[in-house]
Amino acid sequence: MPLEMNGDVFITCAVTGSGATQDRSPHVPRSPEQIAESAILAARAGAAIVHCHVRDPATGKPARDLALYREVTERIRDADVDVVLNLTAGMGGDMVFGRPGAPLPLQAGTDMAGAEERVAHIAECLPEICTLDCGTMNFAEADYVMTNTPGMLEAMGRMMTDLGVRPEIEAFDTGHLWLAKKLVTDGVLDSPALVQLCMGVPWGAPDDLNTFLAMVNNVPDDWTWSAFALGRHELPYVAASVLAGGNVRVGLEDNLWLAKGELATNEALVGRAVGIIEGMGARVIGPGEVREKLGLVKRAPR
Repeated sequence: MPLEMNGDVFITCAVTGSGATQDRSPHVPRSPEQIAESAILAARAGAAIVHCHVRDPATGKPARDLALYREVTERIRDADVDVVLNLTAGMGGDMVFGRPGAPLPLQAGTDMAGAEERVAHIAECLPEICTLDCGTMNFAEADYVMTNTPGMLEAMGRMMTDLGVRPEIEAFDTGHLWLAKKLVTDGVLDSPALVQLCMGVPWGAPDDLNTFLAMVNNVPDDWTWSAFALGRHELPYVAASVLAGGNVRVGLEDNLWLAKGELATNEALVGRAVGIIEGMGARVIGPGEVREKLGLVKRAPR
């Protein structure tokens, strides 16, 4: 595939995530107020979209509390800066097995919820975008499996579509794109779809460029896509994604460092991404143009 650089690029900032990073950097936001403030600063720095999880304010551990999502949503919507809100729907599919000789019963950390419960905060807050992790995979830790069955994805996808919230397909490997295309063919998701290519997440697609281009080549030509890589490859992948025709994602969910020995903030990572994109001769677009491009409608909660 010949490369066709993207000239009009939007930036997504993944503000806090659900990983165990809360004690590795003081900049990882925990409370709804901190998460919203970090999202607002990222928007001021140039992010058109903010992707938000919530955490227990006391411990920093990932949470699925409707009240926390509601507070984050209201704080961002009440801010004096415009930004497209993207809430995760990835929580509630965690299976932690016992040791190999005795995998059952499931262990502490298991969090398996039904489709309605996993989408409850989406129905409550009505963001413009929400994520749909389009597959099951071994996920970093030895006995943890991120679980998203085809039936679960179909049910969640239909709910998102019926709510008028645009799913962002999170693809961690080429098979996830295969399943996503089936969901579109079956009418579960609207076409053209929105995709996030997730590179370097153990044990999905590695973040080498050959694999990245294989992922890009599996995205239908009329779909809109973005990409990110973890850790020290986050900022290089800003350039790689733009060069390959896509949009970009940065943020503390994926990377805690701005440079060796220098902890990042979300707004600093966005600012660095803006510099890379503009240095390549492309233009960073804002939330208004993103809404027009993706057919999004900004709504108030029910």
